[in-house]
Amino acid sequence: MDDHVDFVVAQWQAAMPELDASTMLVFGRMSRLMKHLEKMRADALMTFGFKEGEFDVLATLRRSGQPYRLSPTQLYRSLMVTSGAMTNRLMRLESAGLIARVPDPHDGRSQHVGLTAQGLALIESAVGVHTQIQDVALGALAPEQRAQLAELLKQVMLSLPGEVVPS
Repeated sequence: MDDHVDFVVAQWQAAMPELDASTMLVFGRMSRLMKHLEKMRADALMTFGFKEGEFDVLATLRRSGQPYRLSPTQLYRSLMVTSGAMTNRLMRLESAGLIARVPDPHDGRSQHVGLTAQGLALIESAVGVHTQIQDVALGALAPEQRAQLAELLKQVMLSLPGEVVPS
């Protein structure tokens, strides 16, 4: 059974037989998979009333552990977005009552961003849906295949600049 990527690679092989298009099999599938996941995720997150970038902020605060607070700088570095993009996300989330700015306990001149009770409840529900979407997307794989795929992707990621987390 062929997929769209097989079709594209076959066209390249016919058009340029000297070209090694084998990497297209991997990257083409990863690209198409991400498009499917992004649509599924956007559709699911719409029911929670926030966009993907806002989900990422709330999820980062939640996974930071209690008291679910980080500085705006910690947030934007963690999410690899500009400070301007972060400011816009924080303003929307604060207006929705999902986050609140709280004084930094170690520096009275600074503020942290923290989840409100409403934000905490909402992100916990949304993360549950998010993982269900991922589970559906990987439904064709057995648990050991998922683990193997995760390990292979990790090896590729670790070979790229900036991906190794310092210990």
